Amino acid sequence: MNAEVHVSCKKILLVEDDPRDVELTLAALAEHQLANEVMVLRDGAEALDYFFRRGNFLGRAGGEPLAVLLDLKMPRVTGIEVLRAVKADAMLKTIPIIMLTSSREEPDLVQCYQLGVNAYVVKPVDFLDFMDAIKGLGLFWAAINEPPAGSLPRPKVFAGGTSKPKAP
Repeated sequence: MNAEVHVSCKKILLVEDDPRDVELTLAALAEHQLANEVMVLRDGAEALDYFFRRGNFLGRAGGEPLAVLLDLKMPRVTGIEVLRAVKADAMLKTIPIIMLTSSREEPDLVQCYQLGVNAYVVKPVDFLDFMDAIKGLGLFWAAINEPPAGSLPRPKVFAGGTSKPKAP
């Protein structure tokens, strides 16, 4: 299967309260075509509603994101609380969660790993470094890592490894 087809059907969930970081993350993912859908949620309470299909997400379609980029320090419900709830749920715990934060505090890092975070990435301050970090995360999680079942639709693969049948 070619990587372009495989990547094109992947959804990433971005949970971030800082509009500037949202804009930069979306730009980096779009520039490198690493996901065809990025759902942006603005705080941890909204993320919990999304995961547990409550409130505005009561009737959301099935399937879970390929990966979650989760900010640590957010209003209402923190990233730690979201991480704890998702990893405690049998149906959700296999979703890869990447903590994307400005915190370099050792207790935060340790607590996140104890709760089952898949990666802990400190947001670079420099614009180009930030873009490179998001590109690296996107490439790994969207193109290299094998996602858990249910996180994306699998395209049909025809002879020659393409998603389209050969012309007769």
